Amino acid sequence: MAYRFFKSILFRFNPEKVHEFFVFVGEALGAFPFARILVGLFYRYQGPDISKTVDDITYRTPVLLAAGFDYNGRLSQILPSVSFGGEEIGSVTARPCKGNPCPQLIRLKKSLSILVNKGLKNEGVDAIVRRLRTKKRIKDFVIGLSIARTNDQFSATTEDGIKDYVVSFEKIAENGIADYCTINISCPNAFGGETFTTPELLELLLTRLDEIPYSRPVYVKMPINLSWERFQKLLEVIIRHRVKGVIIGNLNKNYEDLDHREEAPAEFHGGLSGKPCFRLSNHLIQKTKEAYGNRLTIIGCGGILSPQDAMEKFKLGADLIQLITGMIFKGPGLVKEICKEYARLQKRV
Repeated sequence: MAYRFFKSILFRFNPEKVHEFFVFVGEALGAFPFARILVGLFYRYQGPDISKTVDDITYRTPVLLAAGFDYNGRLSQILPSVSFGGEEIGSVTARPCKGNPCPQLIRLKKSLSILVNKGLKNEGVDAIVRRLRTKKRIKDFVIGLSIARTNDQFSATTEDGIKDYVVSFEKIAENGIADYCTINISCPNAFGGETFTTPELLELLLTRLDEIPYSRPVYVKMPINLSWERFQKLLEVIIRHRVKGVIIGNLNKNYEDLDHREEAPAEFHGGLSGKPCFRLSNHLIQKTKEAYGNRLTIIGCGGILSPQDAMEKFKLGADLIQLITGMIFKGPGLVKEICKEYARLQKRV
């Protein structure tokens, strides 16, 4: 009830400014142990043990903050107090990136979606690595780093794009500041589009990244606007490399999937988060689990707006889940409610 009132005020302001405000406040609160404890009194899950070990990494809860919210790595100290078991920072690029022209975020309130047109806005891998090296790690909180090619003309060709990934991946590997790394091949609103979502080019990218020494899990963030047949061709490339699993998936590019089409621009200006991703993500999670069993770890992402939505993804085969938009529309208490529902169902098993 309190968040509903708070949201009615926040939603009157520019969503990008609201995002910046929450990152500022979250980082400030995270810097002080007392503030973390105070936030945790309201939002930290304290029930039965629901920790989960995936690819030799133990998560206190199986709920992660998806990449795209804390893209500069500022919130890792406060997020455990909001029941997250980990977060994915980024996507991070080899060079600093201002992102696409504004508006970068548009709330589609009736459709329970956000039109995201950030274009991989971030401070660049060097700045983010430095920040993470100086921040004190919170015990039992997992940090993943998502990397993508820089959204500019300097990585427009396939070869330049691969070099861009290599720069970020090498710096992450050298500094050991992340528990896992995600290769984001599916940002729908960057210069040149989704270059590496064809089997041939994905093979080139993963072959090059395989040459870089890295002992921690690697995942690939997948597009969701593909037929199963095309999606599976990408998976067949992935299983030939050291990739442990996939994140299913990224933003929805089809505006016709909105409940209220009139909320979005007539032309494509960014991908849809939230509810329009739910059905597509679930279908691909289920098909991937049926086809590959435990050969691929599955991290489910897209349209989680309730504990029941989260349980549906677990039921279809997700090992972990990620969210952002549900927290924005329903409040930070959603994460704790998901954990409580997960614990309840685990007790029944």
